[in-house]
Amino acid sequence: MGNPFQDQLLKAGLVSKKQVHKAKQEQNKQKKQQRSKKDKIIDEDKLKAQQATAEKAKRDRELNKKKEDQARQKATSAEINQLINANCIARDENCEVVYNFEHNKKVKRIIINAEMKQHIVQGRLGIASINDRYELVTKKVAEKLQQRDASRVVIYDSETTTVDENDPYAAYEIPDDLDW
Repeated sequence: MGNPFQDQLLKAGLVSKKQVHKAKQEQNKQKKQQRSKKDKIIDEDKLKAQQATAEKAKRDRELNKKKEDQARQKATSAEINQLINANCIARDENCEVVYNFEHNKKVKRIIINAEMKQHIVQGRLGIASINDRYELVTKKVAEKLQQRDASRVVIYDSETTTVDENDPYAAYEIPDDLDW
């Protein structure tokens, strides 16, 4: 099943067996080279596909991480809201004192009574933010809220205030009953 043209040339005596054999070897080499080129092309395609799959998996992991973080933040926020709603100190119509405080670089106010104001100043009560309103909470609840999300506790002094040694106004204390 050789090449009929080569067979005819061999019978006619125009070529020798060595030349026919050499021609077959060259044809086989060319076929092998072509196969190896196809294999390289296929390997490059496989490599590109693997890289694309790896990049997609990386993006998917990052997206899943973001979603998990958002879900965790949402759960923490819901837990904080539940803590505030369950443990807020009720204010009634007897509350006539307006207590001003700073939150997010803005002065906010809450209406409380004199006893509540004294407890806030002493650090027994704190003010917590929930859905753009402010509620009074006890010291324990304020500590729990600070552990979960410190930005939700507006006012709560867990530490005693330290006086700077170089402060020229250190001798002058601000009275607790000062309204601003």
